[in-house]
Amino acid sequence: MPKYFGTDGVRAVAGKFPLVEDFITKLGYCALKEIEKQSCPSGKDVIIAEDSRASGKEIADYLARGIRAAGYNAVHIGVAPTPAASFLTQKHKAVCGIVISASHNPAEFNGIKFFSPLGCKINEDLEADIEKAIEACSSVPPEVAGTNFVYKKELINDYVDFLKSTFPKDINLKGTKIVLDCANGASYQIAPRVFKELGAEITALNVNPDGLNINYNCGALHTEGMQNATKENKAFMGFSFDGDADRLIASDELGRQLDGDNVIAAAALYLKSKNALKGGKAVLTIMANLGLINFLKANGIEPVLTKVGDKYVFEALDKENLSIGGETSGHVIFRDISQAGDGILCALQLLSIVKYSGKPASYVKDLWTKYPLKLVPVKVSEKTPLEQIDGFLPYVEELQKNMGAKGRIVVRYSGTEPLLRILVEGEDKTLVEENASKVADFYLSKIKAGV
Repeated sequence: MPKYFGTDGVRAVAGKFPLVEDFITKLGYCALKEIEKQSCPSGKDVIIAEDSRASGKEIADYLARGIRAAGYNAVHIGVAPTPAASFLTQKHKAVCGIVISASHNPAEFNGIKFFSPLGCKINEDLEADIEKAIEACSSVPPEVAGTNFVYKKELINDYVDFLKSTFPKDINLKGTKIVLDCANGASYQIAPRVFKELGAEITALNVNPDGLNINYNCGALHTEGMQNATKENKAFMGFSFDGDADRLIASDELGRQLDGDNVIAAAALYLKSKNALKGGKAVLTIMANLGLINFLKANGIEPVLTKVGDKYVFEALDKENLSIGGETSGHVIFRDISQAGDGILCALQLLSIVKYSGKPASYVKDLWTKYPLKLVPVKVSEKTPLEQIDGFLPYVEELQKNMGAKGRIVVRYSGTEPLLRILVEGEDKTLVEENASKVADFYLSKIKAGV
């Protein structure tokens, strides 16, 4: 079981272990030494990006010391989306990419995640090797002479050009009203720039980061403002990004939310119609709505289910050479275009699909019907393995059995927060809500009783 890495890098409240100077410096040093063993890099540059959190600069300084001690240059591209680091790492043949971000979490959190030279998240085996190296590292040596820590914010222009190149040249966005909610985060400059340069008429929300307001009542986790603005401005569509802009939640012209499941349904169907859906499959996580799973099956598209986490989605896409996959939360990977989930890229692809349909965006919302679901987060002080909680899993299995074939219960610990997540869905809304409460109550009763 990982000690420091979760489903998306190392994450904690900034200034509290493990996000403290000694650990961060060791992480930078040990990560580069382990990556060096695996990839034998010819270059010396490490691409670094951060979101808009106040703690980002200090973490970057600590990381850079470790990177330079390992004999490499820290090349910082400034405040930029996570997928920008992925793209630029690959384009410029960097040793690896590092993003300082806690994604959708509140401003007091931060995190560190790594990308391989190919621009994809590093695998769990490498994470385990890095953790072992950190445990064995008593101190980090001095920085190697000749290495540097430099800012090259101009590199972001390459990423902007890439994003624009993915949008079809035969679609004219002149006069198309688009609402963008940038969550006071990493996309606050780039997203409006991309859409404006493509000709769209932009209403930009939450583009004034102050280091503390990232994700605060805005962005992909709080889309009401974006949805209302889309409807009130009579916009064609609206798009909300999370703090590091690797996920997207959209709105149709009626102000109705379109999540990752909606995006995947529309994209998979479109790609299939163009004979471009490799393998005839779409990758989803176990949290995908049953309505989506049944919709895909009904349209001759086989769903492939993975654990929660975009790195698991990518692994499944890569293993079978598939085209599209993602999470309900809005992480969607168009693998034929990018190695990473990318909120801005996803928005452009969804916009092009809707434009090609000749219909309003509401057609995406109405493609299929979601099953009623209840998601209950339970705060935990420690993540006791579920199989070690007396009678818990058999209890969940019995409730699941009673729901029949068109209902399910998924129980898992969050990889990034101290939470047990309980998902129940099915055709009967009342039964769904009752079972969600039963599972939560049973779990808490066992934990209080000492398991």
